[in-house]
Amino acid sequence: MEQQTLFGGNDTRPLADRLRPQTLDEFAGQKHLLGEGKVLRRLIEQDLITSMIFWGPPGVGKTTLARIIAGRTKATFIDFSAVTSGIKEIRTVMQQAEDNRRFGEKTIVFVDEIHRFNKAQQDAFLPFVEKGSIILIGATTENPSFEVNGALLSRCKVFVLQALAADDLVCLLSRALRDEHGFGGQTVDISEDMLAMIANFANGDARTALSTLEMVVLNGETDGGTVTVTPETLEQCISKKSLLYDKTGEEHYNLISALHKSMRNSDPDAAVYWLARMLEAGEDPLYIARRVLRFASEDVGLADSRALEVCVAAYQACHFIGMPECSVHLTHAVVYVSMAPKSNALYMAYESAKKDALTMLAEPVPLVIRNAPTRLMKELEYGKGYQYAHDTEEKLTNMQCLPDSLEGRVYYRPTGQGLEAKYKTRLEQIKEWKRRRRKS
Repeated sequence: MEQQTLFGGNDTRPLADRLRPQTLDEFAGQKHLLGEGKVLRRLIEQDLITSMIFWGPPGVGKTTLARIIAGRTKATFIDFSAVTSGIKEIRTVMQQAEDNRRFGEKTIVFVDEIHRFNKAQQDAFLPFVEKGSIILIGATTENPSFEVNGALLSRCKVFVLQALAADDLVCLLSRALRDEHGFGGQTVDISEDMLAMIANFANGDARTALSTLEMVVLNGETDGGTVTVTPETLEQCISKKSLLYDKTGEEHYNLISALHKSMRNSDPDAAVYWLARMLEAGEDPLYIARRVLRFASEDVGLADSRALEVCVAAYQACHFIGMPECSVHLTHAVVYVSMAPKSNALYMAYESAKKDALTMLAEPVPLVIRNAPTRLMKELEYGKGYQYAHDTEEKLTNMQCLPDSLEGRVYYRPTGQGLEAKYKTRLEQIKEWKRRRRKS
């Protein structure tokens, strides 16, 4: 005998699965794609699907959209998992699609978590997409620019699905309380404020929101057929929220970008927050220390050379003692460079010089500063006319050190920020001294 469940039936599937939308009208969020008259909605309703990639965070409906398409299309729909499938399975599916094409039938292949496929596996799809044997729909939580082969990506339209708004999630939770596939068969006493708390906790993820609602209802207090969800129950179910972070995915780069730009904007509070977000999510402190060390010269530079020393020391501290103790050393460095005067003159100098170095590859080293370790080289006038700066009273010479084609080129342009103002004055004095000597 099958045991009856809390939901009044034998369906033991998770709430999120039981409430999976079957139509576009039931679909929550993504109005920018699925609102009336929007391009993706028209493609689905008219069964004119082309190869596409659904990119978005977990729990926003990527797989659900694919299943809605499967229910509406006249094409053969093949559901394919990147987690459990390899090259052999891909070839089998592609052969099936090729056979369908010969009989005039379209085949839509949905690949969930397409970012899990390696290059060879992704390449296996390419010829079939190119000749129209299949229409490929991929779903990924990772930036397809990084995770999908360029050739395959260029043949797919990328649709960006956004995290659901809190209001969308509250509506979804309310529907779960009314729907017969959810808790519609019983009385659940839960306040609107609690639903809002669950929605905020879910951070745009419908699956998390529904799973949390299911947990709090199952752990609610039952009295006379009514399940009451108390603040204490809710607090216990959402007391520990895992941080949204993937050390190899796009969010990794978003957070380090946020840290870098907060430091550049001289905002120590924001910088320390983003630092804490990464460290508490498990980021390697040495990775952060390397990026802060780069920042010390790229964005502070000679405006405060002490910044480089502080950041080197912080890196060494991270190496010596690790987490959690080194968090304060990283905070030291992050706050220091956030507050330091800013100059990107060193970065701009190198980038400008790099451009010339890459486009003017054969410029000869001036003879005057060439090395002359052999008699032949001396006979060829290597090093002839070299002036040893230390032999002069000013420790300066007017010797030309750039190739003739680059004479007069300026790469380093110091700013007036912080201590760099002193170096700017010094450089102006040097250039003026050289100009006077060349005229005389």
